[in-house]
Amino acid sequence: MIKLLEDGTIPFRLVGKHQRVRYEDLQEYKRRDDAKRRTAADDLAALGQELGI
Repeated sequence: MIKLLEDGTIPFRLVGKHQRVRYEDLQEYKRRDDAKRRTAADDLAALGQELGI
C-alpha cells in the first residue's frame, strides 16, 4: 500500500510522520481495481471461448 500512496495512486495527507488515507479514496481505488480485474477475467473468458478451451 505504501507504494500506491507514494506513486500517487491513492491520495493521502501527512499528519506528523503518519500518512492518512480517506476511506472514500480507498473505496474508489478498490472499485477501479475490481473493475480492471473483472475486465481482465472477461477478456480471458472470451479468449478461451475463441480457442475452444
